[in-house]
Amino acid sequence: MMNLSQTKLVGLTMELDLKTREYKKLCDKLDELKEKRIDPNDERLLVVKELFQKNHDDIVEINRQIKEVKETEELKEKQKLEQYNPENIFNKKNDTSKTKKEENMDISVVQSKQNIFVRFIEKIKSFLPDAVFEEGAILQVSVPDAKWHALAQFLRDDNELKFDYLVAIVGMDWGETLGCVYYLSSSAHTDRVSVKVETSDRENPLLHSVTDLWHSALLYEREVFDFYGIRFINHPDMRRLFLRNDWVGYPFRKDYNADPAINPVRLENEEIDDTTHTIVETADGKLEESTPLIFKPEEFVVNIGPQHPATHGVLRFRTSLDGETVKKIDVYCGYIHRGIEKLCETLTYPQTLHFTDRLDYLSAQQNRHALCLCIEDALQLEVPERAKYIRTMMDELMRISSHLLFYATFCMDLGGTTAFFYGFRDREKILDIFEDTCGARMTFNYNKIGGVIADIHPDFQRKVKEFCKYFPAKLKEYHDLFTGNVIAQQRMKGIGHLSFEEAVSYGISGPSGRGSGFACDVRKRHPYGVYDKVDFKEVLRTEGDVFARYMVRMDEIMESIHILEQLVDNIPAGDYAAKTKPVIKLPEGHYFREVEASRGALGVYIESRGEKNPYRVKFNSPGLPLVGAVDLMARGEKIADLIAIGASLDYVVPDIDR
Repeated sequence: MMNLSQTKLVGLTMELDLKTREYKKLCDKLDELKEKRIDPNDERLLVVKELFQKNHDDIVEINRQIKEVKETEELKEKQKLEQYNPENIFNKKNDTSKTKKEENMDISVVQSKQNIFVRFIEKIKSFLPDAVFEEGAILQVSVPDAKWHALAQFLRDDNELKFDYLVAIVGMDWGETLGCVYYLSSSAHTDRVSVKVETSDRENPLLHSVTDLWHSALLYEREVFDFYGIRFINHPDMRRLFLRNDWVGYPFRKDYNADPAINPVRLENEEIDDTTHTIVETADGKLEESTPLIFKPEEFVVNIGPQHPATHGVLRFRTSLDGETVKKIDVYCGYIHRGIEKLCETLTYPQTLHFTDRLDYLSAQQNRHALCLCIEDALQLEVPERAKYIRTMMDELMRISSHLLFYATFCMDLGGTTAFFYGFRDREKILDIFEDTCGARMTFNYNKIGGVIADIHPDFQRKVKEFCKYFPAKLKEYHDLFTGNVIAQQRMKGIGHLSFEEAVSYGISGPSGRGSGFACDVRKRHPYGVYDKVDFKEVLRTEGDVFARYMVRMDEIMESIHILEQLVDNIPAGDYAAKTKPVIKLPEGHYFREVEASRGALGVYIESRGEKNPYRVKFNSPGLPLVGAVDLMARGEKIADLIAIGASLDYVVPDIDR
């Protein structure tokens, strides 16, 4: 995050540039007047001279301030380096204490970020002069809704910016106004930007949709409408996403009436409504409402679900069929929604951690790691090296465990029942490792703010090394048993195609995105833990079909083993957790952090008002975009292939419903 001095430097630099341009123009004007031999007492000449002198004084003052800020920052960095105490993090085997060169690189990171911010600010201001910018680890731009869609298109289509990846949409209630915070990234570079847009009317909140620019917004905006009541102009389907159609009110608003009598527990099925609502903006700026049909009366519609197999939770697809061919899919979520983000608003920061293991329970370690990182960033809390190593290893063990479960359930969904037992057999070895150290096999509650809750078990390193030696031969068995089977390949190859462009537009991250050639691994793009200290390959394939997504996960298991092999004998000595205050209060502000979970990028957004409980917590699930893309991938395929497509995406419904 940029501090106030760094932000001031950015502003001063931009101001100096503007003043310098004015200075040159005034110089030219003076020369022009002198050539015309105008009377020295002429009012025009006097005005220009006055402006010239004022401009000159301003430039001198700005240069003085820039020098002062730079000297202050240099002093801070010098003090930081003097306080630096190098540690032998490889337990006397490899010395990885920072060299002078590395320390200078750390300093240059801030300067590089400043340069990026200056470039982005100048670029955006040239398009939208009245945009307002805010400091932070990620540059935030505030714009009125009337100009939001135009700016969004500019951010996406500009050749330099190219923010073609919509990471998240965070609905917000700021008290007087409602609105959204949009996080944007790029498939071409690792820079990010966020945009804050507020509604002008709290009673009838409207924002312009960006579904025509990013397809991931189709479900993201419906989620915001469901919980905040913000309707999106030009969105094709303004129905609730998680809650029942007869739900009264919008529960994430701060003025929501939670009286159980208003929304009693209803045991009857909700009525199926084959119409939706849209607000369309006409060419002359008028808003017109309409109620288009989801399915026509003559269509043959069947329910796939609510079911559990392959979905790891209860999900429902209303599927229009032409014989055995899928024409359209309408997804129904929310069957197991628990209101976790709303509950977090009433809890302290340490209490919120327990929910993370219960989102995607097959990414429990990574989920909790993400929330801890976000809180630690806000507190500027340095985590001990030992804890970073342990966290990274736990994340990779979790990833292997998840991919083994994927293999087992995927094979069973395609008829390979024997392979199911192979996957579960080997997954047990990892769950045993978890149980030794964490005391649990599924919901570990292991990461804590500042490190981990307890040190590793005495047998941890031995068992990890044994697994790393044991598994490669078993992976060959997997491929011999299932991958090479001609029937299995016919069920996978060429089925459920997702192009690179579609993966980016639909926000498909993780193995599913990488199966379409989208290099989206957070461990590479924004390293955390000790991922910057290990060598591993980001597994990519370009086919974009079921087989590609399957193979990416199989290959990622070996990469995770490779990471574990590099770390297991090099865990540094020292503390496994930093000391924290009994009551944790985050500084006022907003924070966003991502990790690479088993199914893709999991983002955590926190807005703090300086209190012991968060004002807003948002878990940006990698599973919701996956579900949103099922309709695209399944259209034109056979209904039997829908199961293979869903299984290859490997979404976990509790992570979607939250």
